[in-house]
Amino acid sequence: MRPWAVTPDGVTVAVRLTPKGGRDQIDGVEQLADGRAVLKARVRAAPSEGEANAALGQLLAKALGVPPRDVALASGVTGRVKRLTISGDGPTLAAALEKICGSR
Repeated sequence: MRPWAVTPDGVTVAVRLTPKGGRDQIDGVEQLADGRAVLKARVRAAPSEGEANAALGQLLAKALGVPPRDVALASGVTGRVKRLTISGDGPTLAAALEKICGSR
């Protein structure tokens, strides 16, 4: 089970974010207690004034090779588990996510 799904406009990704995590990094895939799969990520930014959310967008954009404007927070603004939409070619983005998670 993967935390991302291909959509007509790109992909949607479920992410469990750890703010003030010491470094900006994607830590692979994790299964939550309720059975959902999430992409684990950590950022150095604090969770105040949207800084951690912005850092997450930058991290995913860099990892996937897309402009930061193509990464949008769809839900979970104040929670640890977030849903992001990434615009672009869905199968290509899904393959990139697979590669990122496979190397962890």
